[in-house]
Amino acid sequence: MGNARIGRNSGGKSDALVQTFLPRRFDVFAGFPLKFCGFAEQGVWQIFRPIIGLQVLCTAAASLLSVWTAGIHGAVSAALGGSIGIVAGLAFAALAARSKPKSAGEALYTALRAEFVKVVLMILLLWVVLATYRDVVAIGLIGTFIATVLIFTMAVWVREK
Repeated sequence: MGNARIGRNSGGKSDALVQTFLPRRFDVFAGFPLKFCGFAEQGVWQIFRPIIGLQVLCTAAASLLSVWTAGIHGAVSAALGGSIGIVAGLAFAALAARSKPKSAGEALYTALRAEFVKVVLMILLLWVVLATYRDVVAIGLIGTFIATVLIFTMAVWVREK
C-alpha cells in the first residue's frame, strides 16, 4: 500500500488528509507521529520515551502484583496510580518541548512552569480518583503513583546521543 496508490484513489478533502498524515514517520513503540508537540525537533521525546516506557512497565508490574494481593480493585487502583504519574510526566514533556528558550532565565521559567503544571495535575488527578472510586486500594494507588514519579526523576540521567 504505497503513498501514490492511496493518493490516486482518494479525492478532495480525503486526499489532503492522506497527504498530511502519510509522509510523517511513526514511532513504532508509541504509535503516534514523532512531530507531536515538537518532541522530535528538540530531542525531548528521545529523552522521555525510555522513562515513560519504564513508568508503563512499572504500572503493569504493580497492577499484576496488586491483582494477586488485593484483587481486581487493587489492580485498578495500581493502574490508576501509575496512570496519574504517566499523564503528569507527559504533560511536563509536552510543555518542555513547546518552548524554545533564548536564555537561561527563559529555560528556568519553562522548567518551573512545566513542573508546576505537573504537580497541579498530579494533585487534581489524585483527588478525582480518591473522590470517585469507592473501592480504591490506597496502598496500590499511592505506591504505584510514587514509583512512577520516582522513575520520572530518572530523566535527568538520560543523555542525548
